[in-house]
Amino acid sequence: MNHRDFDVIVVGGGHAGVEAALACARSGHRTLLATMQLDSIAKMSCNPAIGGTAKGQVVREIDALGGEMARCIDRTGIQYKMLNRSKGPAVHSPRAQADRTAYQYDMKRVCEEQDNLALRQASAETLLLHNDEAVGIRTNIVT
Repeated sequence: MNHRDFDVIVVGGGHAGVEAALACARSGHRTLLATMQLDSIAKMSCNPAIGGTAKGQVVREIDALGGEMARCIDRTGIQYKMLNRSKGPAVHSPRAQADRTAYQYDMKRVCEEQDNLALRQASAETLLLHNDEAVGIRTNIVT
């Protein structure tokens, strides 16, 4: 893909950015994922867990829409637990702990292998507008 030829540009390679970029690319849109550090795509900075009562609901919804997070935790999980077992079944909530490094590398591999998805290590500095419509980004990388 030409560096200027994208239908969608996603800025940021965290969990949300990765899921957004993959969804767009899988829908046939030429997608750019621009992130400050390619080696930090989907990095689990604080808590290496996927699931729980709140985040688990979001993960299940992303999974139902074809997202990657649940599949990645299935491949890289090291501990699985059902939370709130002492309470009623309505609040039982599965949680998986990930091998942080394996999760990050696996998610990066998925992104690298995805058709219609280009990865660029760059910091978005400016949103480019034309007639009040976003048409691109200017990055810190000059090409």
